[in-house]
Amino acid sequence: MYRQGDVLIMELDESAVPAPYREAPGELRDARGRLVLALGEVTGHAHAVQGPGRLIREAGPFGPMLLHLPEGGRVVHEEHAVIPLPKGWFRVVRQREYAPGAVRIVAD
Repeated sequence: MYRQGDVLIMELDESAVPAPYREAPGELRDARGRLVLALGEVTGHAHAVQGPGRLIREAGPFGPMLLHLPEGGRVVHEEHAVIPLPKGWFRVVRQREYAPGAVRIVAD
């Protein structure tokens, strides 16, 4: 497991990845060529992955994301240390918080 701020990244065995996601197209990259895992609403900084790969969002408002890195990659953020990731599949989960009457994604 890896954690960078409010983002948790867990390694997955490929057999645990649902078949439709193995072939699903990935998310588009931002203008800097990164796969953005979480964008800071306050600072504009981003938890992002550099390197070849795909980011696939699962259904639902809090649905986790699946990250496929065929050659490994690096998680970067302007205020955190770089985290190297090995090649493989990962589940990416954003931290949530409870506010009276609602559950929401943590905003940094």
